[in-house]
Amino acid sequence: MNLTKLLKPKSVAVIGASEKEGFGGDVCRNTLSYVEDMSRVYFVHPKRESVFGVPCYKSISDIPDTIDMMVICTSQKTVIPLLKEGAAKGVGGAVVFASGYGEIGTDEGRKNEAELIAAAKELDIAVMGPNCAGFVNYIDNVQAFAFISAKRDRKGSVGVVSQSGQLCLSMMDAPGMRFSYSISAGNGKIVQMEDYMEFLVEDEDTKVVSVYIEGVKNAAKFADVLKKAAAKKKPVVILKAGRSAKGGAIAASHTGSLSGSDASFDAVLKKFGAIRVDDLEELIATSLMLATLDHYPKKAVFASMNLSGGETGICADVGSLNGIEYPDFAPETLAKLKEQLPSYASPNNPLDMTASLSYDADLYAGALSTVMDDPNIEMVLIGYTLLLEVADPAIHYMYQGIEKVVREKGENCKPIAMIPFAENTRNPEYQEKLFKIGVPILPPPVYAFKILRHLADFISYTSEGKTLELSAGAPAGKDTFALSEHDSKMELADFGVDIPKEVIAKTVEEAAAFAESANCPLAMKVESADILHKSDVGGVKLNICGKEAAIKAYEEIMSNVTGARPDAKINGILMVPMLKPGVEMIIGVNNDPQFGPMIMVGMGGVFVEVFKDVALYPAPLCEAEALDMLKSLKSYKLLNGYRGNAKCDIPALCKTIAGISRYASANKDTLKELDINPLFVYPEGEGVGVADALIVKHVK
Repeated sequence: MNLTKLLKPKSVAVIGASEKEGFGGDVCRNTLSYVEDMSRVYFVHPKRESVFGVPCYKSISDIPDTIDMMVICTSQKTVIPLLKEGAAKGVGGAVVFASGYGEIGTDEGRKNEAELIAAAKELDIAVMGPNCAGFVNYIDNVQAFAFISAKRDRKGSVGVVSQSGQLCLSMMDAPGMRFSYSISAGNGKIVQMEDYMEFLVEDEDTKVVSVYIEGVKNAAKFADVLKKAAAKKKPVVILKAGRSAKGGAIAASHTGSLSGSDASFDAVLKKFGAIRVDDLEELIATSLMLATLDHYPKKAVFASMNLSGGETGICADVGSLNGIEYPDFAPETLAKLKEQLPSYASPNNPLDMTASLSYDADLYAGALSTVMDDPNIEMVLIGYTLLLEVADPAIHYMYQGIEKVVREKGENCKPIAMIPFAENTRNPEYQEKLFKIGVPILPPPVYAFKILRHLADFISYTSEGKTLELSAGAPAGKDTFALSEHDSKMELADFGVDIPKEVIAKTVEEAAAFAESANCPLAMKVESADILHKSDVGGVKLNICGKEAAIKAYEEIMSNVTGARPDAKINGILMVPMLKPGVEMIIGVNNDPQFGPMIMVGMGGVFVEVFKDVALYPAPLCEAEALDMLKSLKSYKLLNGYRGNAKCDIPALCKTIAGISRYASANKDTLKELDINPLFVYPEGEGVGVADALIVKHVK
C-alpha cells in the first residue's frame, strides 16, 4: 500500500474541526501553531462557519480542491461514510482517531473493524489507526496529531512509529529530541507497523528508525524491512513490550498481536543488525545519538576525557561492564599529552585531564585534538555534567575548544559525545549548540555506556555472508506426532547431517548377526515413535560386544518395554556402534509461531542444564552464521582448544548446524520441534557424532 498521500499529503481536510478540547480541537490547534501555509489545509464542520477564525466547509465534498489526506475526528459510526465521500475527492490517506473496534474485544467491535478494513481496501485508502493519536510529518510540516505539547522546533532525522500514542507524546516532550516523522499507529489494522517501518527505512529524510512495538503482525514483511535497513546500514532501534509474562499479556490485550517468544524476537533482531532497547529513555537516547552524529566511528574503540579522577574511574568501570574497549594511547600521544597536561596528571585511557585545561579553549582543543589524532582511537567521550544554570564557566571554554576541533578537522573529525555524571536538567542553549556541531549529550554512565554498546554492535555488524530471510510459516495444526529415533536421523541425513551407520533388528537372530559382524561395542535401543524417553522404560543397553551379549540385551529390552508400555508400537531394536566420547553439544529447533524455526545451540551436560549457555538464531542460516552462534557461547573456549586441549572440529559442527537449519526451513509448515542431544564433537578433522535425535511434527 502506497503511503505517500497519507504521510506526505499535498492537501489535508480536518473533518470535525472544533474549538473544543479533544481530537478535532487539538488537531486544529496543532495545525495553526505549526503550519505557516494554510492554503491547502481545510477545516470541515457541518454546523460551523469558522474554527479559530479559519473558514469551515460543510463537507469534504464542498472543498474546491482535490484532497490527499483526511483527518477524521468524528465518531466511529461516521468513519466509513466519510471515507466513501473522501474517496470521491481523491483521498488516498486517512487518520482515524475513533475507538470501538477490535480493541474493545466485543463481537460488535470486531464487526466494525472488519467493515473498516474492507472499506479501506475497496476504496484504496491508507488508514492510520483506528484508535490512534495521528502523526506529524516534520519535514513537510503536516500536523495530524491529536495531543498538545509545548511549541518548539522538533525537526530532525529520527523517524518514530509507535503503537502507543502516549509514548509518541513522551518522545515529543523529550528535550532535544528531533524527528522526521512521529507516527502513532494505533491498532494498525489497515496500514500496519511493518508498513510504516518500511516507509521510514526508505525515506531519505530519516536517518534513524525508532520503534515502539507490542507485537509483529507480519513476520515476513518485518524481516524484509529489517533486511532493507541492513542493506542501507540505517539503524533501526526497537523497544518491544512483552519480555515478561505479564508484559506479554498486556501487549496482547492492548493490540491483539500474536506474541512469539521474546528470545526469538531478540534472535531475529540480532540476525538483521537491529538494536533492541529496554525502556523509553534508552530508546530516546540511542535514537538521538545515532541521529546527531554526523558519521559513526569506523571501529568501536573509544577514548574518555574527564575533568576528575572520580569521573574517570566511573567511565572506566561502567564502560568495562558494557564491554567498551579503551585502547592504550600510542606512545606519541602519551608524549604529547604529557606536554599539554599539568605535571600532576597521568595520561591514560580513560583520561583524567584535570580541570585546569577546561578554562582555556585553545588548551582544551589541543588536548582533544591530540587524543582524536591517536591511531588507536575512533570516538572521543567527553565527561561533563551540563546543568540548567551555568555557574561554572568551564563549559563556555570547553564548547569553544570542541567547536574549534570540529571546524578545523572537518570531514576528518572523529565522532564526539558528551556524558554527564548525573541526570540534572540540561542547559538547552548548550544542548542546541552541541547538536548543531554533531555532538550528542548522552544520559549518565549506566545508560550512556549501554547505548555506546549498541553503537559498537551496530558498526561491527555486517550483512555480508548472512542469510537475511526468515522461514516463517504456518504450522499445519495443533495436533502433533513424534518420529522414532531412526526415522528422525534418516530425515536429517537427507540434509547433509552425518549419521552413523545403524540397523533395526526386528528379531533376536538379526540382533545376534549384526553384533557378530560389527566387531565393536554397540548401543542397543528400543526403536519406537511411542517411546521418546527410552531409558525410563529400560529400553537402552550400552557397550554390547558379541553375539551372546546382543541376544541377552535384545531380550531384556523387549521384556522391559513390553511390560512398561504394552500399548507402544515396537519397530525393533536400533543397533548402532558406540560413539567415542567428545565435547558434548545440544542442537535443537523450536518452530516459533511468528518467526518460524529457531535454531538453538549450546554445550551439553551441565552447561545447558545449569548455566543455560545457549545461542538462538532464526533459520535459515549458513555455516558462517553457525560459527557466530558458537562464538557467542561463554563455553566456546572449550571447543577452541582451551588450556592445551585439542581443538574441536568446529567446521564439521557448523556444517551440521547449517544442515539442520536447511531441514528446519524445508519443513517449516510441519516441524514443531527437533532435538539432538547429545551430539559429540571430535578433534579437528574427525567430525561429529549424532548420538540421539528426536523430531516432533504437526499433523497435516
